[in-house]
Amino acid sequence: MVLVDGDQVERWSSLVNPHQTIPSFIETLTGISNDMVAQAPSFEELAPEVRRRLQGRLFVAHNARFDYGFLKQSFARAGYSFQATTLCTVKLSRRLFPQEKKHNLDSLISRFGLVQKDRHRALADADLIFQFWRQISASLPETALVEAVQELSGHPSLPSGLDPALADELPESCGVYLFWGEDQVPLYVGKSKNIRERVFSHFAADVRSAKELGLSQQVRHLTWEETPGEVSALLREAQLVKTLRPSFNRQLRQQRGFTSIALGPALVSPQVQLVSSQDQAFAVSEDLYGIFESMTEARRVLGHLADQHGLCKGQLGLEKLRPGAGCFGRQLKRCRGVCQGQESARDHHLRLSLALSKLKLAAWPFEGPAILRESDEAVLVVDRWAYLGLARSEEELWSLLASEGPAPQFDRDTYRILQKVAHRLTPVVRTDSQADSQAD
Repeated sequence: MVLVDGDQVERWSSLVNPHQTIPSFIETLTGISNDMVAQAPSFEELAPEVRRRLQGRLFVAHNARFDYGFLKQSFARAGYSFQATTLCTVKLSRRLFPQEKKHNLDSLISRFGLVQKDRHRALADADLIFQFWRQISASLPETALVEAVQELSGHPSLPSGLDPALADELPESCGVYLFWGEDQVPLYVGKSKNIRERVFSHFAADVRSAKELGLSQQVRHLTWEETPGEVSALLREAQLVKTLRPSFNRQLRQQRGFTSIALGPALVSPQVQLVSSQDQAFAVSEDLYGIFESMTEARRVLGHLADQHGLCKGQLGLEKLRPGAGCFGRQLKRCRGVCQGQESARDHHLRLSLALSKLKLAAWPFEGPAILRESDEAVLVVDRWAYLGLARSEEELWSLLASEGPAPQFDRDTYRILQKVAHRLTPVVRTDSQADSQAD
């Protein structure tokens, strides 16, 4: 530690007996051998002294949560609680010098000419951070530095209904988080690339938003699930919202059914038909356009396309045509006259196809399920635009595919998420030996 009180600076360090063998690469990196720590005190013995020195101070470190997490857990094992306001000098460097690409300690050493001794030893690295602090204190306006420190070291707070210890446990990784009320009633499901940051943003905004204020007042419990990446977080969020139906989630809620526009043959009138998701296999149909919440919405969109592209509403089934009479749009010169034989049905059908093209639904491109690799450790398993789950091993993959539950249902939100990454999907190839294994 380098303890700073105004102009007074105190340095303190101690070796620690870890009660286990030091790996050879750590010994090479730090120069600390097993013989050096054999007679050193354990952390439990040092804990009261370390805690006394840190009490009430701003905890400054490079990648502060890494160091802080180790200390907090070590204190807990020794029977002490420990909390401190932290300042991460990686984030401080990024905040003060956004034009720089690298902010690791070696980069700061090079950029600021910091003097290094015994690199990778704890006290030496702490002293490098102190040198960095002195450099920026001398070279930057005090107001800019104070503002950055206050912004980055503001201790995040949780609503009174939540355990304060959660503030240190929230991960800075991708995933979903769930707010629960009294009696484990689900309140809200969200996703983020940084769970910790997003959770605290809810409670920082509760003074400006009635929704966030209501959430802060009702929340009693908080859980989260880390995911390999953003796609799995999006899919898991949609899945949880539909399963739990949290009261604060307005979007992604379960829909009763959908309507789509089915394009029929050119020589059949009407040339389109409105179909529901209960009557049509949305995942495999080739000629479906748009996903609408109701027949009314689908007819409104179809009518708008007719006005925009000069299509015949009679030919689209939106108006009843009397024998020999044209549609109402023809009287207003908005229809090119297919209803009166002045445009061929084939030409009208071609223009209709072009008008609908941006709404076309993609049919599932594989004969069976597919996977999307989001990390080296896990793949997303998908079948007919339905998300089946994550597989972290071949055994988990085949277990998901062998599930005897109800067939996956087409879901609008899942489809839209997967459509954006469809180019990354690869079909599952089942070998003969795997097929035999599944049959057994």
